[in-house]
Amino acid sequence: MNIAFKTIAAAALLALSFGAAAQTAAGGTLDKIKSSGKVVLGVREASPPMAYMLGAGEKYVGYHVELCERVLKDIAPQARLEYMAVTAQNTIPLVQNGTLDIGCGPTTNNMARQQLVAFALTTYVSEVRMATRVDSGITSLDQLAGRNVSASSGTTAVQLLRKRERAQNVSYNTLLGKDHLESFLLMEAGRADAFVLDDNLLAGIIANSKNPSAYRIVGEPLGSEPIALLFRKDDPAFKSAVDDSLRRMMKSGELEKIYGKWFVAAIPPKNTSLNLPMSATLKQLIAEPNDKPLEAYAK
Repeated sequence: MNIAFKTIAAAALLALSFGAAAQTAAGGTLDKIKSSGKVVLGVREASPPMAYMLGAGEKYVGYHVELCERVLKDIAPQARLEYMAVTAQNTIPLVQNGTLDIGCGPTTNNMARQQLVAFALTTYVSEVRMATRVDSGITSLDQLAGRNVSASSGTTAVQLLRKRERAQNVSYNTLLGKDHLESFLLMEAGRADAFVLDDNLLAGIIANSKNPSAYRIVGEPLGSEPIALLFRKDDPAFKSAVDDSLRRMMKSGELEKIYGKWFVAAIPPKNTSLNLPMSATLKQLIAEPNDKPLEAYAK
């Protein structure tokens, strides 16, 4: 009886999922937003300064959250913004089945993901590096061979670590956290010797930790990654609306101001600064916007 109930429940959930996707596909995201009167934003709970939850009131803030809000108020000013907490693993499936209208977390644009969803113009370029405890003595990736390394499940950092294992013929004991906070806690507790992630996210997590001065970002980059908002594939009208809004912010200088607010100025909850000025690569992308995937950066 329990098995039958589970089967029925699973079938019902699957039907709901396909129903949402069919509804979205029938009229496109803009039509869906107009008819429902709301936009569902996928946000992260622990990815400062890109997207994170602030305080017990469950207010979501961050660079990509604010960009999402600005874009949506521009293209759908009457729509209510509804926030849904997501992870690196479930963002793309939730966009695909129509549950999310737009993903506002720090998601890397790569060719494999472009087969599943569409990405907006690149709004950040990160370098995947490692954070270590200051007293660890670790300053290079070469020192991680045979050691415990934490990374967040579903992130490209995991793929880059495995790629380096093959290329350098080394082995890491990779410990996977369900999100960035759990991955950092593995290092904080001494279970991992380093935590590998995008530099901007590492800086945000360290700045908001119990003892920021105890950690530092070190070592050579594993790779550079274009980060962008994402939404349903094969919906050119919505992509065009989002991209045009971002272009206007880039041209007016508004995007650079928003960047400064989250990467240079002091940010909540501890009112500390990440001190990450805009890179030359991102400045060039603002001058000449594009949505090229990760693979274009490796050439």
